[in-house]
Amino acid sequence: MDSLVFESDNLGVTEEFLCHAYARMRIGSTTPTAGTARVRRDTTTSISVDELDLNFEMSYSVTPLGRICLCVVHEGSVQDHVFHGVRDSFGPGDTVLFAPPDLPYSGRICNARYNITMLDPALLDQVAAASGGRRREHVRLTGHRPRSQAAGDRLKTTIFYLRDHVLADPDTAAQPLIVSASSQLLAASVLAAFPNTARTDPTGQDRRDAHPATLRRAIAYIEDHADRPLTAADIAAAVHVTIRTLQYAFRRHLDTTPMAYLRRVRLAHAHRDLLAADPHSGATVGGVAARWGFAHPGRFAALYRTVYGISPAETLRD
Repeated sequence: MDSLVFESDNLGVTEEFLCHAYARMRIGSTTPTAGTARVRRDTTTSISVDELDLNFEMSYSVTPLGRICLCVVHEGSVQDHVFHGVRDSFGPGDTVLFAPPDLPYSGRICNARYNITMLDPALLDQVAAASGGRRREHVRLTGHRPRSQAAGDRLKTTIFYLRDHVLADPDTAAQPLIVSASSQLLAASVLAAFPNTARTDPTGQDRRDAHPATLRRAIAYIEDHADRPLTAADIAAAVHVTIRTLQYAFRRHLDTTPMAYLRRVRLAHAHRDLLAADPHSGATVGGVAARWGFAHPGRFAALYRTVYGISPAETLRD
């Protein structure tokens, strides 16, 4: 994980930084006195979470980012935000798709404190299949506003969870399984929040392919590779089926999802590690949980107690 902090009251220096951090852009300001731009960024290989505070009015005109860009406004507003076919303004509490990956955009930041979260568009393909099902197609978002306020709020909760419980701790963010799981969580949350081209209903071919042999191969692959970063796309490719087929096989035969099954397998590995660990050697519940992709100690403990009937700390002590 990489982190950076930027602060400047020089518009030229701020423009140079923003060009480096986002994409080539032009900015301007009509604020009579020099304003200050403050930015904190925490980033992994596929996602970045930025907190920005601009105590002045700043216009922007930005070239395509090549990444999905989400915006959550805390204070102030974003006015006259424009990209192809869209003109909108955002205020406190709004969660929006700030810009599609392939389009330029422009607008004005008005004394705002806000969050920008960006992710690799390929993450959407790793958790869902495009509607046409052909390899060259990619999942796309088709609206810049969430389906509902509740959908936007759920996405906001995911963004803040990543910011506060994953990226805020360098040791946690350094764990490959946590980075992989967090990236997929964000992608799935984005698809749940915004209208998109993902296809969730299985086709006739998917139903025919979702037989017990497919499930057995998928389970074997998961159990053999649970210690590695895995996506639904990885598992589907390994057993030579589509993502929809994979998801339907798990739903039909086990009433679960591939990623939920992977989480159960990783929980079992964490359980075995806790049983084998010596607490006097420095082993901790948090360390074991993080190694198996569980970033939030409280959620890990709750899940562990549900499955094993005791807390992970009791297992470690025993």
